[in-house]
Formats: sequence, structure tokens, C-alpha cells
Amino acid sequence: MRQIAQEILIKAQEGDLESFENIYKETAGFVYNVAFRIVNNKQDTEEVVQDVFLNIYHNLKSFRFQSSFKTWAYRITVNCAINHSKKMARERNRVKEYGNNLIQTGEISESPEIDKLNDGREKIISSLLGVLNADQRACIVLRNIEGLSYQEISNTLKININTVRTRLKRARETLLNLGKEGLRDEL
Repeated sequence: MRQIAQEILIKAQEGDLESFENIYKETAGFVYNVAFRIVNNKQDTEEVVQDVFLNIYHNLKSFRFQSSFKTWAYRITVNCAINHSKKMARERNRVKEYGNNLIQTGEISESPEIDKLNDGREKIISSLLGVLNADQRACIVLRNIEGLSYQEISNTLKININTVRTRLKRARETLLNLGKEGLRDEL
């Protein structure tokens, strides 16, 4: 995501819809990608993206330029995605308690050619991320997929840098153990 000009942000803060539309166009792709890596489901991602841009729209006046807009948008995206993941986990647990079967939906393919190329890789990444809890998944996505430093992750999630390290360590251990179990099953 490119940096958004400060004058566009100021105009959007003052209520200029065209400036907000520019912000949306500039950030929508990155917001979608971050949210998808955390919630791990296309339909849920679309819902999270809507929540993110509603939050940005309603809270833009409180943005004080003390951090970059990118960091601020990351924080909103990650928080919305984690909250959504936790909400969905609670709902799944309620359904399990009553003994109902979960309904699993497949993703609708918009472009079969692109889906065929990326399908295998995306399934592997999605299944690996799906094993992690939402907090660990957010740290892994921000570090390994988005390339943020530990300090940037700490600032984005508003958590201590040692908490970032711990979550990343536990996530990596979980993934390594999963890999070892998979190798044992194949032998």
C-alpha cells in the first residue's frame, strides 16, 4: 500500500466523500489481504472489510497523524478481524453445544484459471493458518506475509513487543509440530 497524501486524509476528515473514496481505492486490496489471512474465509473477509471501512469512516476524525495511516489502518483491520474470528468461534462453540452440525460452505470461484493456479498454495496456507488462534494468526500474517517488523506489529496490535515474540514463537511451534505429525503419518 502506498502512503496516502496528508491533504487527502485531511479532506476526508472534513467529510469529503471523494477523498474517502480515494482512501478506499488505495487501501481496499491490502485490507482484504490482511483480513483474509486472519479470518481465513472469503465470506467472513468481506464482512470484516466492510467493518474496517465503517470504522475508518467513523473514526477518521480521530486520526492525529502520530503514526502512519498504514499502521492505523493495519490496527483497525487486525482488530476487526480478530474480533470477528472470536465471535465466529463463540458461535461455533454454541452450535457444538447443542449438537448441531456445522454447515461448511465452499468458496465460489470467480476466475477458474486463477483459482487453479493458486488453489493448492492457498489451501495449504489457509489450513495452516486455521490451526492457529486468532492472536497468533494475526502476528504470523503481519510478520511473514505482510513483512512487518516486531516493533511495527507491536504498534499495530498495541501489545508489548515480548507478547509479539511469544505469539510468534508459539505459532511457529504449533506449525512445526503439525509438520512433524504430518511426516509421521506419511511414514
